[in-house]
Amino acid sequence: MFRRKRIFKIMHLGNLRENPSKSKIVLFVITFLLAFLFISSTTLLAKDPAANEYYANLDLPSFRSAQPIWPQGLELEMNLFVGFRTVIDKPKSKNTALRITGSTLYRIFLNGKFIGHGPARGPHAYYRVDEWDLSNEAFADENILAIEVAGYNSNSYYLLDQPSFLQAELISNGEILASTAGTGKAFEATILKHRLQKVQRFSFQRPFTEYYRLNSDSDDWRYKIKVPFPSVECSVAGDKKLLPRRIHYPDFAIRRPKMVLSKGKIIRNVNVPNLWKDRSLVNIGPKLKGFPESELDVVVSTELQKIKNGPFTEINSPYLSDTVFTLPENSFNIVDLGINQTGFIGSEVECDQNSRLVVVFDEILSGHDVNFKRLGCVDAVVYELQPGRYQLESFEPYTFRYLKLIVLKGSCRVKNIYLREYANSQTSHAQFSCDDVRLNRIFEAARQTFRQNAVDIFMDCPSRERAGWLCDSFFSARVAMDLCGHSTIEKNFLENFQLPDKFEFLPDGMLPMCYPADHNDGVFIPNWAMWFVVELQEYLTRSGDRELVDALKPKVFALLDYFKPFQNEDGLLEKLSSWVFVEWSKANGFVQDVNYPSNMLYAAVLEAAGNIYNQKNLLDQAAKIRQKINEKSFDGTFFTDNAIRKDGQLQNPGNRTEVCQYYAFFFNIATPSTHPDLWQKLTRDFAPNRDSSKTWPEIFPANAFIGNYLRLELMSRYGLCQQLKNEIVDYFLYMADRTGTLWENVGANASCNHGFASHVAHVLYRDILGVYEINSQQKIVKLRLSDVGLLRCSGNIPTEHGMVSVRWQKKDDNIIYHAQLPKDYQLKIETLGSINAVPAD
Repeated sequence: MFRRKRIFKIMHLGNLRENPSKSKIVLFVITFLLAFLFISSTTLLAKDPAANEYYANLDLPSFRSAQPIWPQGLELEMNLFVGFRTVIDKPKSKNTALRITGSTLYRIFLNGKFIGHGPARGPHAYYRVDEWDLSNEAFADENILAIEVAGYNSNSYYLLDQPSFLQAELISNGEILASTAGTGKAFEATILKHRLQKVQRFSFQRPFTEYYRLNSDSDDWRYKIKVPFPSVECSVAGDKKLLPRRIHYPDFAIRRPKMVLSKGKIIRNVNVPNLWKDRSLVNIGPKLKGFPESELDVVVSTELQKIKNGPFTEINSPYLSDTVFTLPENSFNIVDLGINQTGFIGSEVECDQNSRLVVVFDEILSGHDVNFKRLGCVDAVVYELQPGRYQLESFEPYTFRYLKLIVLKGSCRVKNIYLREYANSQTSHAQFSCDDVRLNRIFEAARQTFRQNAVDIFMDCPSRERAGWLCDSFFSARVAMDLCGHSTIEKNFLENFQLPDKFEFLPDGMLPMCYPADHNDGVFIPNWAMWFVVELQEYLTRSGDRELVDALKPKVFALLDYFKPFQNEDGLLEKLSSWVFVEWSKANGFVQDVNYPSNMLYAAVLEAAGNIYNQKNLLDQAAKIRQKINEKSFDGTFFTDNAIRKDGQLQNPGNRTEVCQYYAFFFNIATPSTHPDLWQKLTRDFAPNRDSSKTWPEIFPANAFIGNYLRLELMSRYGLCQQLKNEIVDYFLYMADRTGTLWENVGANASCNHGFASHVAHVLYRDILGVYEINSQQKIVKLRLSDVGLLRCSGNIPTEHGMVSVRWQKKDDNIIYHAQLPKDYQLKIETLGSINAVPAD
């Protein structure tokens, strides 16, 4: 039974004729309300006409019958886990699909078999519709379609804080077999109380951890018809604005551990003088939603800190299909997946007494152990189990190489440990190979990094945050074209920024630093909003999507208007607000009052906006800013990072960082021609293995994000491809060897799987294979071949029109190449140095 929420009550107007004064009052009130509603709706529509026009022109999905539903009165409840199910007969046609969206996340089962997880993320008040093809599924005479939905209602960088709902319909050859509050069989709902509600957040950036109290029939409702299913009444929510998914569905491949590393005992109740209590635990309030520590049923992070390893045995043997761990109370086993993977953690567990199983995980080993809090998260899933057999699988995706199983109570037999991948499914056709196997390993690490960070949007990391960060996206978007052959993910990513009328908690004109996300604390990174415009210019070249780029024009110019009050007498931005971010290095300590790297980026933003929207005044402004930066920042040897205003005058304290130099060259403040001495120093003295205590110790070193990547871009721009190849090995091989993915920093002190870092795949294609540019809009492939110190190289790069395949081998001073292009594509060739390009026979 469903009840539609009513916004207005009908006024009883009978007998008004008998009371004229009352009639006038009522009519006045009605007239006022109608006028207010008209003005409000007109104002709402006028907030961003470009957004409304763009949305109106989209090819939008729709539901034929289904309506959005949720248990009555609980749509704002935090961390509610709800099960929906319907029982259907075997479809008459094989052409069967489930159309679905919801908030916050769903997981689908058909007769107990995992089908999918979603939805793809959209912006505030918009919901992307997924359609899962069930045509090849094995339907029985009677079938249970079960959907679990987690309604988090908590702000995060990962998922939006919006009222919970599910909207779904099962269609077979045009017939609606089942739907939420529509025709066909109905979906019933129940509150799934076996997932604890009052638990701590996973991290500052992600909502709640997973903690389960299960008995052996807790999941029977997903595949058994005649089981108790205490249904609850649902209400129908208002209509939702729907968006197309567009992007391909994820890869859910099953991955097994490669090795059993160790087993041992644990020691409980260890004294911890200074307990780690993350801000996500202690700073709960209006700016960070969750349950206060005093209300939590359990505090897993505190309990796990009071556990340490006792005696243990190193095993280092292969994990086999028949491997079974028998874990008595206070014991553990550690397994290794071989590389970092992202997905849902699963296993089969049997226990003959009440037991408590804790699964902890991390990307690296800390000594011989798995440190659940290394990344500032609660990397753990906990199960309290009554006697019985269980097929366990986490609802949320996690990232790890190493998995530790701990039994704190009772005993468990654990087998069939796996990870169900949650990764991009379109990267397998891209190939790179050369005679230096180190570069091949780095390419595969880049591929893995990308596919785990590009499921529905470009993410910074698939672990701590799963957030759609700007700046990171600038680099990831290039890789998407190389590995997937299209810009669909980027379109969704940018569209998410385009559609909202405004971004709550942020100043007018400012874009969120990551999105979709809620920024209740009002924090933003002005630099990242600038990177948005720089990326937008590249997106236009990649995609030719003038419609979206033009629809974003009001957002771009509102951003430029935001920056105007910060312009000082030199035209430079001064005293930027909130979190001014250059890179993860000492450079972030020199961001006030006038930060020169930020202004270098600002000049590029003005130039990009001028080019995109044909605004010559912006191009002129960019040129003036570049000239002023040269006058103020360059000290004759290096570019300095900042100036401080004292007594009304700007004074330069002489702070100098490596990354500031890269900003200067990357954003065309300097070139090797205008600053030859500095360029020589950078290429000769600054390298991955520079000892900063001896070589230019006064220049603070750069970090991976983003200085080292800008350095590689400059090597490419100015044709130093062999040096670039050598530095790629120095920068990334140790990462690829340790985790099979590429990292946020040069050290393993943060994320070891960071989306932007996959950009090295783009570099390998462009500068080692020599596919310098693929312009799918103009159907041109540019090869730039040079002597990079290799004997051979080959690669396949997908495009929307087909595969670009290139291979070459070096003989003496010749590079003998073969290129196979999609139909109607044109090949252009350039060589660097004394090398000759010779087509293969």
